[in-house]
Amino acid sequence: MAGRRRRRGAGRAALAFVTAFAALTGAALAGAAPAGAVQKGGRVAPGVTYEEFDIKAAKGVTHAHLLRVDLGNPQVRVDLLYPGAVASRARVSAMANTQGAVAGVNGDFFNITETQHPGVEATGASVGPAIAAGRALKAAVPNGQRYGPALPPGTTTEDVFGVGTDGRARLDRLALAGSVRTAEAQLPLGGLNQYALPVGSVGAFTSEWGSVSRVRATCGTDTDRAAPCSTDTYEVTVRDGKVVSAADTPGSGAIAAGTTVLVGREAGAQQLRKFSTGEPVEVEHSLVAATDGVTYRLALGGYPVLSGGQPLPGLDDTTSAVRTAVGIADGGRCVLLLALDGAAAYRSGLTIAEVAGTMRELGSEDAFSLDGGGSSTLVARKAGASTVSVRNHPSGGAERLVPNGIGVFSGWLRGADR
Repeated sequence: MAGRRRRRGAGRAALAFVTAFAALTGAALAGAAPAGAVQKGGRVAPGVTYEEFDIKAAKGVTHAHLLRVDLGNPQVRVDLLYPGAVASRARVSAMANTQGAVAGVNGDFFNITETQHPGVEATGASVGPAIAAGRALKAAVPNGQRYGPALPPGTTTEDVFGVGTDGRARLDRLALAGSVRTAEAQLPLGGLNQYALPVGSVGAFTSEWGSVSRVRATCGTDTDRAAPCSTDTYEVTVRDGKVVSAADTPGSGAIAAGTTVLVGREAGAQQLRKFSTGEPVEVEHSLVAATDGVTYRLALGGYPVLSGGQPLPGLDDTTSAVRTAVGIADGGRCVLLLALDGAAAYRSGLTIAEVAGTMRELGSEDAFSLDGGGSSTLVARKAGASTVSVRNHPSGGAERLVPNGIGVFSGWLRGADR
């Protein structure tokens, strides 16, 4: 988190829930000890294990699926699962198999529907920043434009779970830094491959976006996702550093490599109207971490629920649902990926406060909530298999198409099986 150093534990906490924790959060593992709590489990790959267990929560028993990932193992890494474009969706299992992951879970909340703006195409793009293999794919939408439950106090859409090039996992915040420069002016860049741009801004769309319409980027406001689409928009296409075309409304279609489409709304649109065909334009953008000196290989959005072993204040303790979360243990050398089961018998799920408590008792020092409900999916390879299997039961009865996820990769399996 910005301006705050995190306290890291020296060892891995045991999987044991105590009476005091049950009284505090209303959630406890079934069974008094790890041996009694874990029902199934085993090794997925060196440094990667899978477990199943029940949790007694405030609104009933729920079933959990857990991956433990040892980032200290040189054969193990995690990276972003995504379909190859920001504005696109796929099943977690398909993304994992296509990218060669041995396991994974679903990721960030996303622009799933546009019932509030009839006739506008839903983009399927995620809410928060995204980095894959060290490459920045997108920045965060304004807080008021996000999908998902209310953010805990003090958190924003810029919050991320990430793994740095140092191999350590951490929670951080990624802000967009960028500009649009001409001989006459320099404009701040308000967005990068986002389904929603700040009011009055200019956003950049690159080949990473995909082919989906860019109209949604000009709908809603910074505080009201349902507000009408802007009537003052303009779009400029820059190729090889020069303006090649312009339009009054945002378009659609694939964006070629070396091309940037600038979309402006309100004041941003008025600035773009001053550009002329053939005019040189320089567009720069990067995602800047709040933690100094950290470069990320993987990052994706959601929101923090546990920091330094303590639940964030103000976490919801009334609404139970199927959840997905990621935890960080052992000073960032261990990642825990949790997805609840959506089968009818367990669908009552956990509150966000219970998620924070559960991740703490599983050994996490920091934890981060990801998209839940019908999106919650955990996949892992079974012994001898070359593809992953869905280990939980998605609450919709089948895997939902999602924009991204966290993939677990094993160098040992890539060398032995592929």
